[in-house]
Amino acid sequence: MEVIFVLIAVSLVLAVSFLFLFFRAMKDGQFDDGVTPSIRILFENQPKKSNKDQPKKSKSYE
Repeated sequence: MEVIFVLIAVSLVLAVSFLFLFFRAMKDGQFDDGVTPSIRILFENQPKKSNKDQPKKSKSYE
């Protein structure tokens, strides 16, 4: 029974330490994307196809 209490205490300490490290990394900007905004202009959107380029569909009655 004592082992369970020790394991629970160790797991809580590990969980709190990982949570602390995660929030510290978020605060320091570890997960900020510094590359994509500078190259976003290079990615062009695909032009929309206009209706003029497509052949007209005719209704056929059979």
